[in-house]
Amino acid sequence: MPFRALGLDPKIYLAVKEAGYTEPTPIQAAAIPPVLAGRDVIGIAQTGTGKTAAFTLPILTKLVGRPPAGATPRRQTRVLILAPTRELVVQIEENIRAYAKHLPQLRMATVFGGVGERPQIAALREGVEVVIATPGRLIDLMEQGASNFSALQYLVLDEADRMLDMGFLPSIRRIVKTLPKARQTLLFSATLSREIEALTHEFQRNPEVVEIGRRANPAETVTQLVYEVPAHLKPALLSHLLQDARMDSVLVFTRTKHGADRVARRLEGQGIKTGTLHSNRSQSQRLRALNEFKAGTVRVLVATDIAARGIDVDDISHVINFDFPMHAEDYVHRIGRTGRAQATGDALSFVTAEDHGPLRTLERFIGRGIVRKRAEGFDYQAPAPPKAEGASRSANAHRGGGSNGRSHSGSTRRFGQQRARAQGDRRRR
Repeated sequence: MPFRALGLDPKIYLAVKEAGYTEPTPIQAAAIPPVLAGRDVIGIAQTGTGKTAAFTLPILTKLVGRPPAGATPRRQTRVLILAPTRELVVQIEENIRAYAKHLPQLRMATVFGGVGERPQIAALREGVEVVIATPGRLIDLMEQGASNFSALQYLVLDEADRMLDMGFLPSIRRIVKTLPKARQTLLFSATLSREIEALTHEFQRNPEVVEIGRRANPAETVTQLVYEVPAHLKPALLSHLLQDARMDSVLVFTRTKHGADRVARRLEGQGIKTGTLHSNRSQSQRLRALNEFKAGTVRVLVATDIAARGIDVDDISHVINFDFPMHAEDYVHRIGRTGRAQATGDALSFVTAEDHGPLRTLERFIGRGIVRKRAEGFDYQAPAPPKAEGASRSANAHRGGGSNGRSHSGSTRRFGQQRARAQGDRRRR
């Protein structure tokens, strides 16, 4: 079915055609008609299959029509799109601007943290038809009286599993409570558990479920491999693999922000152009890292899971799970950054002895085993590097044999404090 047969407004169809698209993806072909018909929709499809266009194209088509009944000359917000990360907010805005290029009167605002709120407040108060936001910053601005959603017609939750899971549900409920009940609500995601799907019914009315493929299935165009390796050899294995010139655009995932920084510093020290992307970076630093990665001026981007839902970069050749993800859903989203839009890519996962349990859980989740592979020419028997002198003194003190007289209990307290800080860091990333 060609795009012209989906009932899009001619101006929207022209923008799609100018972008080089003639045939919709399966999720677009299945979701656009019910959205145009005014139905609430739950859209589930693999990452990289065009879900953003599946809701932006029909919504833009409907915006071309008449304004809401009783609308004042001042612009009013008719569309609210919520996303879990600022990177995803920016990505959605870029998509809408491309498809709305022939709608010069359409005004949009993005709302997210990490930047000054004054321009965002000014944009909302001046009046925009489309708001794309992260929940936390939007609630902040709502509490300041900057928003007016009385004329809202369309609500979209993008990456709905993350929005309704991982602590976002209270924020979503607070926002939805302020919105008109007579609205169209759309939820899209690559993964959506049955339990979370049940929660969506408090936001939607008889939603039509559009599901393409197995909901736990990673993109079929991604080759998945597991490298079993001792934990202390992971940095060396990464450097060894990056000697392959075919790995020209590589996204590396770590579990923590500090881990990302350590990996990036090591690669930079080896002369490999590397960027970092995590929540400790400012918005300008994050945008610069992402833009340099897109442009190819940096070969490797090291990121935490904050990037798994917001990176839309063409031709990522490899995704490397330097730290194996704790949750199977995160694995699906991580490796979905490659093999997008029917392109091919490779996803490599480093697995230590501690990761065997999560690996088995993942394989049950995706319904298949993942091929194990060994890197040619790599020494898997290399010993762990010797501890630094300071670390040796600390270990000696822990045993009670240090000349400084520190007790075992004092060392244990320090270890407990470090562990608590590490756990807090994981919760904040």
